[in-house]
Amino acid sequence: MPTTTTMSATASGSRLSRRTFGLLAGGAVTAAFVRTASAQQVLKFAYVYEPGEPHHKGAVTAAAEIEQRTGGRYKIQLFPSGTLGKESDLNQGLSLGSIDMTISAASFQAQVAKRIGVAYFPFVFRDYDHVMLYAKSDVYGSFVEDYQRATSNRIVALTYAAERQVTSNKPVLTPEDMKGLKIRVPDSAAYMAFPKALGANPTPIALGEVYLALQTGVVDAQENAFNTIWSRKFHEVQKHISLTGHVIDSLNSIVSGLLWNRLSAADKTIFAEAMQKGAQQASQEIRDQDKVLMEEVRKANTSTIHTVDKERFRQAVLAASKPEDFGYQRADYDKIIALK
Repeated sequence: MPTTTTMSATASGSRLSRRTFGLLAGGAVTAAFVRTASAQQVLKFAYVYEPGEPHHKGAVTAAAEIEQRTGGRYKIQLFPSGTLGKESDLNQGLSLGSIDMTISAASFQAQVAKRIGVAYFPFVFRDYDHVMLYAKSDVYGSFVEDYQRATSNRIVALTYAAERQVTSNKPVLTPEDMKGLKIRVPDSAAYMAFPKALGANPTPIALGEVYLALQTGVVDAQENAFNTIWSRKFHEVQKHISLTGHVIDSLNSIVSGLLWNRLSAADKTIFAEAMQKGAQQASQEIRDQDKVLMEEVRKANTSTIHTVDKERFRQAVLAASKPEDFGYQRADYDKIIALK
């Protein structure tokens, strides 16, 4: 935190000597400097991701960029690892003013601005490049505006967060292989569409309990990106990994409306560009890391990795469900699908 030093000067007699006047003048200059220094604003940038993860590294980049480009008028304190609360708490904290910035999954913003949740409908995205097109699209821009109207908070950047794949004890090569499969999913409606549409039995289990649940047969399968499959060692207790890529996760970088609304136009540009720089860095690292970790899993030789016909899975999902079933707008889905 910035510190303030108070200076005082006293003079005896009715007249000030030149030396005393000089000291007082110098004190006035120092006081002005102190007031400027104390005007530095310390901001809290909090998220649930761990140090060493691409999201944290991107946040470090964004924070440094903001501090440098504002001449130190803003000091960004980083709070990784959920030290200031769970992801739901952090989203609420933006509106309460307990934090100033966060990186968060779009599923949380969908709780107050429903339309953005269509990004979780199975197979809405083809690949990394499609997600990057979406981040620059008018339809994403309209989601950002919806969220800002609902909360006053401002989404300023999007981060690619990898494709989710199915791991299982039996091969999942076709949509029919999903039927009756007891599969762990996060406790969020956003992740239910894929298994439900294909007749599986989605079972919410806390992430920290999934390894044991797979090991003991409480569930037969789970779905996650390779960074989670590898770091949580799910490949050790699952015989098969199917490259379904059924959901491509994305995260939003968000500035609290309480902060955003008091920023100058120039500072808004700085904050947005800095957080976009951090998001782009994290997106590229995650994309590259995903390929590396898939090879690490392959080398471990504990699971067989299967390439599947994604289009067949997509058509099976659409035959059984549609975006409207989950409260999404078909027009939004169609606009995302059409991005080229």
